[in-house]
Amino acid sequence: MTDDERWLVIDGRRWRRTDPCLPDDLAAALRSHLGKGRSGVGVAKRAGDDAAVAAARHRVGLAKHGLGERGPYWWDEPEHDRVARARAALAELDGLESAAGR
Repeated sequence: MTDDERWLVIDGRRWRRTDPCLPDDLAAALRSHLGKGRSGVGVAKRAGDDAAVAAARHRVGLAKHGLGERGPYWWDEPEHDRVARARAALAELDGLESAAGR
């Protein structure tokens, strides 16, 4: 695997790419939660709600960990561990969404 397959460079800043071994449906569900979390950060910031900002940032962090964009380098772990981490992150995110009544 080359650095080009691991990293994305935007405006000179290096960002970790999403783990390519994740099944498409799993990655799509995590990206959906990531988008909702990012949107939630903006809404909460505009409302001045620090607790909601923290909750939304937690959701973003969970999604990014599940996608392999944060946490351990996905290329250093066995594929089954990476998929298991992504599924656990999705289950936690789905639970947070259910608890919020959305």
